[in-house]
Formats: sequence, structure tokens, C-alpha cells
Amino acid sequence: MCGIIGYTGYSDARGVLIKGLKTLEYRGYDSAGIALYNKNKNVADVIKCKGRVALLDEKTKDAAGTCGIGHTRWATHGSVSDENSHPHKFGEVTLVHNGIIENFNSIKNQLGVESMLKSDTDSEIVAALINAYYQKDKSPEKAIIKAVKEITGTFALGIMFDGIEDTIYAVRNVSPIVCCQNDDGAYIASDIMAIGEYSDNYFILPELAVAKVDRNGFFITDFHGKEIKPKMLKLDWDIKNNGKTGFPFYMEKEICEQPSVIEKTIKSRTSGDMPDFSGEKIDESIFEKCENITVIACGTAMHAGLIGKHLIEKYCKIPVSVNMASEYMYSDPIINEKTLVICVSQSGETIDTLEALKYAKRNGAMTLSIVNVRGSSIAQASDNVIYTDAGPEIAVASTKAYTTQAAVFYLITAKAAYIKGLMSKDKVRDFIRQLNEIPSAVQKVIDGRNEIHKLSNMLLTAEHTFMIGRGLDYPTLLEASLKLKEISYIHSEAFASGELKHGTIALITDKTPVIALLTQERLMSKQVSNIKEVQSRGAQVITFIKSSLKDEAIKCDFALPDTADDFTAIPAVCAMQLLAYYVSSDKGLDVDKPRNLAKVVTVE
Repeated sequence: MCGIIGYTGYSDARGVLIKGLKTLEYRGYDSAGIALYNKNKNVADVIKCKGRVALLDEKTKDAAGTCGIGHTRWATHGSVSDENSHPHKFGEVTLVHNGIIENFNSIKNQLGVESMLKSDTDSEIVAALINAYYQKDKSPEKAIIKAVKEITGTFALGIMFDGIEDTIYAVRNVSPIVCCQNDDGAYIASDIMAIGEYSDNYFILPELAVAKVDRNGFFITDFHGKEIKPKMLKLDWDIKNNGKTGFPFYMEKEICEQPSVIEKTIKSRTSGDMPDFSGEKIDESIFEKCENITVIACGTAMHAGLIGKHLIEKYCKIPVSVNMASEYMYSDPIINEKTLVICVSQSGETIDTLEALKYAKRNGAMTLSIVNVRGSSIAQASDNVIYTDAGPEIAVASTKAYTTQAAVFYLITAKAAYIKGLMSKDKVRDFIRQLNEIPSAVQKVIDGRNEIHKLSNMLLTAEHTFMIGRGLDYPTLLEASLKLKEISYIHSEAFASGELKHGTIALITDKTPVIALLTQERLMSKQVSNIKEVQSRGAQVITFIKSSLKDEAIKCDFALPDTADDFTAIPAVCAMQLLAYYVSSDKGLDVDKPRNLAKVVTVE
């Protein structure tokens, strides 16, 4: 949500800002704008509008400057409008903001500026507050610090001051700001994707520290004026080669990348067919000490946690609860020093998950996070971190991030079961060997995607779709249903098949599309009976069946590759990802940027 970009240097700032904003489009937004420092007037000029970055690009084609800030906005305070777009200017202060200011109304009343405001946003209030302090002694750092001390909420701010050319100031609390520089200047952004092409070395701006950014680099101090040397990180993604490479949408490209990224995730954390987390310096005693596990996540990441629950409870005999991050702190969770909290987030910036992680730590839990972005807020806040090797994921609907998260849960299962003495070394090695077969199984699904494309035609005109499965198939279908909903806008619900007769079968009417997944051998006969139940009520059933389970009792529409029952979740969900993708693309929708959705959710 909301993207920030800033540049000061020796080149055309407008080009850098617009390019960065286009890169940040995947986060979700409704308006965009830039501010460029005008050396002739000695002020920052703001140009902004609602709509796509392409419109802003056209609107700013004659603008020039070597220092500026830019923003893509996701509306929170105030409607979608030109006036509510960022940057905001008040007096001599121009800024962009990512986050939520909770006490903006009291600050507005304190300043008495309501009649002077041009927008309905909380962000403009911050500009007014900084400007009020700046008028007193003309010190940007002092004005920022005094203002920030009055603010309640989360924020990442990029700030320019009239009269101070070639300089940007930055400060943050929770919401991220990443920074890098090269011979051409210095860059800030809310996401490494926007500036990673300029340098392989970057750092995360420390919380509640002020960065003065000029064309020669960064000078960072804490609120007492003490200089801070940030921890440098190395970018391990090839951002420069992150185009669609011939695919019509990023989502299809990312689905097809899954065999390689899953293999990388597994291979880099195994040695001699044994799970090995030594590269990430995981404190393996957490698996020995824990008596219960709590998984905290949102959306797709939570569904990966449900796969983890199935595996860990079966092989490790540890009770696992899976919690929505947004509800966790408010449900009076039972936590103690024997609780291992596993947080899952692609971006590592999901605000609900981050706050739940901090809550768990305050209450004594051991913590482990599964994230995709090094140096992210969740990674920094966690005691232990396992990084997935998904690489950059641009499509809003997550695919390869989900499957690599699931792969990590398989590895955690094997490690914990071995440490607790519940699996011998030989059994663990057999488990890992079966895990190593998943990438080739996923590739077989991808190779058969034309068959899935044909099946997608059965859903194009549907208003409602239902999915049914048992055992491990049920959490897989929860993710499948989410994919279909978010990119095709078809109402879809996944049900545990055995629950149909307890009420939900009332929703089945003539020609209702029902997707049935059958990969669990011991539940096959029961699932077939459930399929017969919905067929008898006129449902149009599309079946995805593991090859070894095909028989005459039920028609197979797509044969999934043979894998052991507990290893079917990843190849099965890849088939469902493709089904959702083809429905969306054939309906002519913007697959990569579905309406109302953001890739990175940084506000509660």
C-alpha cells in the first residue's frame, strides 16, 4: 500500500521518480504524484493526479529537476481525488507519507489550520505540523523530530523544504524506507523493488532516526543528534531482469517460475538429504523447547500456515493453531515461553502480522518468521528468520511466494520431528527425498496448462463457484478459492466436503460449478460420495485427481502427478493457480492488478 520514491543527484529526477512509481504500481494505488525542486524559484513544485502513473507521466513530461519525491497513494483518509493525492505541501514543507496518523484530528485542532488545508488526508496535517516547527528556528531536523514526537501511528516520510535545494529528509516508524546510492546520486523508497537496479547494496533506515539525503549520500542521526551508521544489506534478486520475459502477465510468469524457486528454497536448506538451517543461523533449540506452535499470518500466507499445521501436527505431535494476524492480539491468546510463534509474510511488512509478532515477543514467546525480503520489518523484529527464495513477486495475487512458504513448512516439519526424536535420520532423509520431487511434479502441472485452460471456460460466466476437498486438500482449496475470487471477481467458497450436508449443500443449484480436488488416498471413497451428492443436485463438477487415484467411479478432468499424499499440496495448488489465471485473463481483466487490492498491506 502506498509507494514512496525519492532521488537527489546529478540526473533527471523526473525520470527516476516516474520509473520508480511504475515499479511500485504492483503494491496497489489510486493516484500518484511527484514534487521536483525548482532551483529558479527555490521551492518544490508539486504535480499530482488521481489515476494511473501513465497519466502522471504524461502530465509531467515537461517538468525538470535533479531532486524530488514521488508517491502512489492508496486512499485511507479522504476519497480518491487530485487534492488528496500526494505529495502534500503546506507552507515551506512538501512531503509524501505511507502509514496512518491516528491523532491527526487533535493535531489539526491544535494547529488551527482547518481552513488552510487543501485535502482531507491525515498526511497534510503532518506537513502542517512540521512547517509550524520549522518556522520557529529553520532547522529541518529539529522540526521533524519535534513533529514526530507528537505523532501517534505508523509512518514513512519523505520531506523537502523550500530554500534547501538538492536535499531530502526521511524518517519512519514501522513503515519501511530503504536507501541506496551510487555515483549518480542517492535514492530512497518504500520498497527495494523501486531502487534495486541502482545498487546491489542497500540499507533499511532505522526507526525514529532522521536521514539527511543529498547527492553525495546519507547522514543519519538519532533524535539526540548522535550519528548512526546503518547496517548494509546485499540484494540477492536480479531486479534488472525482472520484466515479463514474453509472458502477457507477471502472474503467469511467476506461476511458471515455481519449479525453480521451490527447488532453490529446498536445496539451499538441505545437506545430505537432511534439513539444514545453519545458513540462516536458526536457533534449533526452539524446536526442542516448544510445546505448542502458533502461526500468525494474513490471507495467502495464512493458508500456507494451514499446510504447516497439517504437517507439524502429524509428524511432530505438536499442537498448532493458525491465527489471522488482524485478530490475534484481540483474542486474548495463550502465550508462554514454551510457545513458538511462526509469522509468515511475503513482504515482511504486513502491518497486522508485524504488530502481532511484537505482541507475542512481549509476552515471552519464541519467534520464527518466514519472509521473502531481507531486512524487512518482520525479519528485523523476529528472533529467527527463514527467507524464502521466491525472488521478486510483482503480481498482486501471490503464487510462488505461497509455494515457497509451504516448502519451508515441510523443512520445518522434518527438522522439528528429527530434533524431537519422532523421525529417525533414515525417515527424515526419505521425507526430504520426497520433498525434492515436488519441483518436477509442479513442472508437470505447468506442462499441462493447456488442459487447465480449456477447463477454465466452464467458469467464465459463473457468478458463484464452490470447491470441495478433504484432509490436506481442504487448506489447498482455501488458497485456490482466494485466487479465483481476487483476480476473476467470481464469488468462490471452499468447503470441507464432509460439511456439505450440514447446511452448505443448500447453495448447490442446477449448473453450479463445483471444483473437486482428490489427492488423499484414505479419503478417496468419502470424497467420491460427496461429489455424487452435489452432482445429484445438478452441479457441474470439475475434478482434479491424482493420477494413481483415477478410477471409473468418477470422471477425471485433470490428472495431477503422482506424489505421496502429504506432498500433494504444492502441485495441486499450482493447478488451481493456473485455473484462476486463465479465468481472469480470458475475461479480459487486469490479472496482475485486481481492483481494490494491494500487494503490501502496511496499514491496519
